[in-house]
Amino acid sequence: MKQESWFRPYVTANFWRFLLIVTLGVLTILFAGMLMFTSGYLISKSALRPENILMVYVPTVGVRTFGIGRAVIHYVERLMGHDTILRILSRMRLRLYRILEPQALRLSSRYRTGDLLGVLSDDIEYLQDVYIRTVFPSIVALMLYAGVIVAVGLFDPAFALLLALYIAVLVLVLPLISLLLTKRKNREVKQARSHLYRKLTDAVLGIHEWYVSGRQAEFLTGYESDEAEVDRTDRSLKRWSRFRAFIGQGVVAVTVVSVVYWSGRQYADGSIDVTLIAAFVLVVFPLMDAFLPMSEAVERIPQYGQSVVRLRAIESADASEARQNLPKMLDKAEVESVISRGVHVKADGVSFRYDQGADGPSGLEPSGVDREASALTDVSLDIAPGAKVAVIGRSGAGKSTLLQLIQGVLAPSGGSLTLGGVESARFGDEISSVISVLNQSPHLFDTTLANNIRLGSPDATEGEIRDAAAMARLEPLVASLPEGLGTRMQEAGQRFSGGERQRVALARILLQKTPVVILDEPTVGLDPKTERELLSTIFASLQDRTLIWVTHHLVGVERMDEILFMEDGQIVMRGTHDELMERYPRYRNLYRLDRPAI
Repeated sequence: MKQESWFRPYVTANFWRFLLIVTLGVLTILFAGMLMFTSGYLISKSALRPENILMVYVPTVGVRTFGIGRAVIHYVERLMGHDTILRILSRMRLRLYRILEPQALRLSSRYRTGDLLGVLSDDIEYLQDVYIRTVFPSIVALMLYAGVIVAVGLFDPAFALLLALYIAVLVLVLPLISLLLTKRKNREVKQARSHLYRKLTDAVLGIHEWYVSGRQAEFLTGYESDEAEVDRTDRSLKRWSRFRAFIGQGVVAVTVVSVVYWSGRQYADGSIDVTLIAAFVLVVFPLMDAFLPMSEAVERIPQYGQSVVRLRAIESADASEARQNLPKMLDKAEVESVISRGVHVKADGVSFRYDQGADGPSGLEPSGVDREASALTDVSLDIAPGAKVAVIGRSGAGKSTLLQLIQGVLAPSGGSLTLGGVESARFGDEISSVISVLNQSPHLFDTTLANNIRLGSPDATEGEIRDAAAMARLEPLVASLPEGLGTRMQEAGQRFSGGERQRVALARILLQKTPVVILDEPTVGLDPKTERELLSTIFASLQDRTLIWVTHHLVGVERMDEILFMEDGQIVMRGTHDELMERYPRYRNLYRLDRPAI
């Protein structure tokens, strides 16, 4: 029943369209059948040299009518079918986006990029095909099956029963055998293709490392080997498909011979005119065109099932997490009220423990992030509005987990973490009005510089964008560009340096005007001079905001109101820079080691 949530709503919403598509599909086959029937009759009648041209005038008009009508109806059926399915496809993609969007802050830690690409490219496409290639053809075939047997039964019930057996081989027996024989291999192919998606995505993201290490040939060899294995399984499926088609055509041949024999006997008995023999024989071919695709249609069902399982897994994981972690959400007015009072960030004995045994959603591999079960233990902090706090420590000390708790992405296992007196998890999607983040690799889109800055406030005017750019000290860069703020940034902002990309992201945050700003190691990878200049710009432009700066460098920490040193999920040192220099020899050594050369 759960799987039907990806089918039933769309069927219900488009019931009359579906009914029209199926009706047009039936009419297409009927017109094709009548075209062949009247053509056979016309050829036979003409061969007898009728004494009057009027004797073949009606069949001639019928041939033209059914020939044109078949093409027109088939075109309308395809047009209506694809229009409806593309509408459904767009709604499915939107639905998937709405499922993934709330998980944006933890997406990379929950799902592999290749898995998500597989869901977006393969699974949604398969759900599109379920209508075009399975549902509609199957309903049309079954309706025609019943119609043909009833129609022939009016002439000869015994022969109708024989035809029912022939057609049953095409619409029941072959599809069932095909399903049983190919189910496992289709599953293997789909899983292997998902693996190739992950492997290729990983290689594209790390293509520079493959190249500089001189191991690109090794990757290509391994990838081609995996692809060849998928291809071998795929070829075995195609061999069965060809053999199945041979059996189907054999059934068609037997049916044609049987109809020839039956119609000849009917003529001999005086039940039909001789001109109808060819008409009855020729009508078999377009009718069989409706029955032959049934095996392929049914064979695809397991693929649809796997796609739905993957989509449901993502949806269920999100819903389950929402039920477990998210209390009653604040509305926009309540969030604005909290902001107006001042956002006081306070953690009181916060602990957090990851679920060590959790796996990724069914059909999707977990991201592979290796975390200790207990990430934070009894962490307390008190950051007043406008305060500047640095959180330092080695990788794995718990800094990132603390940030996720502050942003409401995670809920504490113990203790409480509040923003302005309200649990951070209650802000939900409105957290973007309270907290903005400048991380080490902000994404810049392949659009204009102005549009990338405008992401911080979609309604911002051109003047506000220029002011934000000026505060981020982007004016020299803007002046050097051929089209100024209208210059396109290329994919991921690659035309600019790391420091320039960070300044663009900073301009976004300035435009966003949130009371709290998180700096998540924004200077990683920058040279010392650029690092100092960027930090100077950040501190100057955000001096009226609450700053939570997470870093493992100590350059610039003397500007902070308080420094928290984390280790093994706990705060082991805290105080101002001068206090830590005086009280902790370890901190003094670390600071001296980390100071940039002068």
